[in-house]
Amino acid sequence: MEVKKYIELDNNETVPLAEIPFHSEGNFNNIVTELMHSSNRHCVNYFGYKNENELNLIMCIADDSTHKILAFGHSIESDSDQRILSLTKEIFALHIFEREIHENFGTNIFWHPWLKPVRYSEDRFNKSALVNDYPFYSIDSPELHEVGVGPIHAGVIEPGHFRFICNGELVLHLEIQLGWQHRGIEPLMLKKKKLLQKNILSESITGDTTIGHATAFVHQMESLAGFEVSTNIQIERAIALELERIAVHVGDLSAMCTDVAYQLGSAVFGALRTPIINFMQAWCGNRFGKGLIRTGGSHYPLTTELLDKLEIILKDFEKRFNSISDKTFNLTSVYQRFEGIGKLEKEQVELLGGVGMVARMSGIERDIRKTHPYGAFQAITVNPATATSGDVWARGTIRRDEITNSIEIIRNLIQQINIKDDSTSPQTRLDLEKDSFSISLTEGWRGEICHCSITDDDGELKHYKIKDPSIHNWKALELALRDLEISDFPINNKSFDLSYCGHDL
Repeated sequence: MEVKKYIELDNNETVPLAEIPFHSEGNFNNIVTELMHSSNRHCVNYFGYKNENELNLIMCIADDSTHKILAFGHSIESDSDQRILSLTKEIFALHIFEREIHENFGTNIFWHPWLKPVRYSEDRFNKSALVNDYPFYSIDSPELHEVGVGPIHAGVIEPGHFRFICNGELVLHLEIQLGWQHRGIEPLMLKKKKLLQKNILSESITGDTTIGHATAFVHQMESLAGFEVSTNIQIERAIALELERIAVHVGDLSAMCTDVAYQLGSAVFGALRTPIINFMQAWCGNRFGKGLIRTGGSHYPLTTELLDKLEIILKDFEKRFNSISDKTFNLTSVYQRFEGIGKLEKEQVELLGGVGMVARMSGIERDIRKTHPYGAFQAITVNPATATSGDVWARGTIRRDEITNSIEIIRNLIQQINIKDDSTSPQTRLDLEKDSFSISLTEGWRGEICHCSITDDDGELKHYKIKDPSIHNWKALELALRDLEISDFPINNKSFDLSYCGHDL
């Protein structure tokens, strides 16, 4: 009987692990190459886990045209001489996944261009690989100099090191070194046995994406348990996700105005963030939404009073936001500092496997809410904001347009809420399917979030894999600085606003 090439999954679907087809390495590589040559597909996760004397590798590819996720894998013997052939030469977007597999398991990956460390995790295979010994790219020339920034930065910011190779003020090459604060989130997901403990961990994956990661987590657990939440809960989660998107985007617009010395935009956009996060505080007691997204239900259902308050806030926000947006994006001095800075071509973004705003800034309409809709997004139409110039201007206008779209989405969702519907209390324990695999995709404000789970024969988690969208997009920031002056770095960096802790799991 012929083995299927892959299994087709829906978003938030759980299947027996045995149903995922495993192939020889040669067949696996051929399938990957065949599938990934379509612009409608991209890899959402590729990871390994140990199973007795084998290292199992599973790849998940999202097909935006069919709304399916294609899952398949291959196995290699788990010993000191385990080796596979790199696919990065054929599909460059896989470079980061292969580097992580090498770092975690010591797997020799032949023909990979440069197997640099990714995170320096505590349980990394090679404990002698130290963060201070990172192998930076260098150019030996008396005409060039290097500029190092970080890992300790001014103010309260997470650690990351930026190494610029410059010819005078011109940046020839930028390399970003992360991995300074590995917290072991994925192992903790297995170590912590209580559902609430895991739920709280999910909120801490990336502090500015509390709702996004917590939503992916609860979808995982509910899928593994076959538990369906009410329509109201789905709507409330979607509203919270869009509020998080609005709050971060408007805050970033403020910071972008600061970096080009437009004080009015900096002040007004910054002030507009406050009523949004204050509403979250009124809703659940935390401005970032901690405690709101819980498996199986909610402690904080949206009441008539809260919905009335939200309507007033959105009406006032929209009026003030439209006014300052018109001023900002029609101001010549802002346009001159945004236009053409940090530009990436569509072909580069496709090569990197960019997601979220980084994909959409170059005309790639990649948005999980549309391509793999989940929860309340299955009942509404999402039209992602896109641009084509691939520069700071594109990243700014996408933020502006996404805020407007999110307000419309929230108003649409509010109309669907049934206040009389009794909300379900959160579940403190769920019985998970045994020997199963589950995948959940959520569109956070940075882009797609992917959580994958594998359970053992007792229904306990034996592997939990988290992917923040930043892991795809850090390389895009590096390339966006080439041939620009080093003084263009602050506005470029803020226009991407990538996550250090989301990378350093």
